[in-house]
This record gives sequence, C-alpha cells and structure tokens, in this order.
Amino acid sequence: MKEPETSSPTTEQPSLPSYALRDASHYINQIDPAVLARFDPEQLEAVRAVLDRAIPRPSPKIVDLRFMVDLVIVRFYIVLFVGKDRRYGDRQYPLPKVTKFANIIAAILLLLAVNLAISAFVLLLAYLVKSGLGIDLFPGHVTEQLQKLDQPKK
Repeated sequence: MKEPETSSPTTEQPSLPSYALRDASHYINQIDPAVLARFDPEQLEAVRAVLDRAIPRPSPKIVDLRFMVDLVIVRFYIVLFVGKDRRYGDRQYPLPKVTKFANIIAAILLLLAVNLAISAFVLLLAYLVKSGLGIDLFPGHVTEQLQKLDQPKK
C-alpha cells in the first residue's frame, strides 16, 4: 500500500495572473500601501489611466509565425506578425522616403520568397504523390523526352 505523501514546508509565492490578464489594478496593487494611501482619488485615476494606455493589448494577427533556428553556436528566434496596426499615435519622427521604399521592397521580396517556398513544397508533394501512386506522365525519363525534342525530325 502506498503511503500518503506529505508536503515539505516551502515558501510559496502568490500566483500571478498571466501577462495577458494583467490590468492597471494588478500593478497599482503592487505599490506600497503606505504610498498608495497618500494618493487622492484624482491622482489614483490618473495613474490608472496612464497604466491602461501603457499596457499592451493583444490584437488578432493574420499571420503569427514563430520559430527557432538552432545553430551549433547560437540560437535565433524568428517572429513574423502580420496584422492591423493598432498602436497609439504616430511615430515621433518622420520616416525618410528611402526607408519607406526599402520597407515596401523588403515586404514584396518576403512575400515572393514565401510564395516560392509554398509553391516548391506543393510541387514536391504532388510529385511524391504521383510517384507513390505509380502515375507516369511521360514514358521513360523526363531527360529522354527533352532529348527527343532537341533532335531534328527527319
């Protein structure tokens, strides 16, 4: 028969809500109660309003791609998000036209690369399925068919 387990006395930390569930009240409750008692309701509401604006809110993403490239010496973490820009306000500085143009070119190249990778994967998958089912589109090998096309007809 198994004996009941007894827990060793440990100091447990209070469980924190996940990062996404933290709100202004969570951070205000971490202020020393003596300091918090000196705030009047107007000051407390101002602090709460600033915290509400400062806490990032997740927004739905069209693309949420996260992966790691683990090399022998170093590990890279790559993240790609595509979604509506819901940040507050405009940038504090204007972007040069060259930067805007470079960003557009980079986005187009990224989309083309993703398209090429997906197309290559689909074609490879189709070829493997065709080969697995034993379907032969051309009699013989493709290189033999290309050589027949190059030879002049008599």
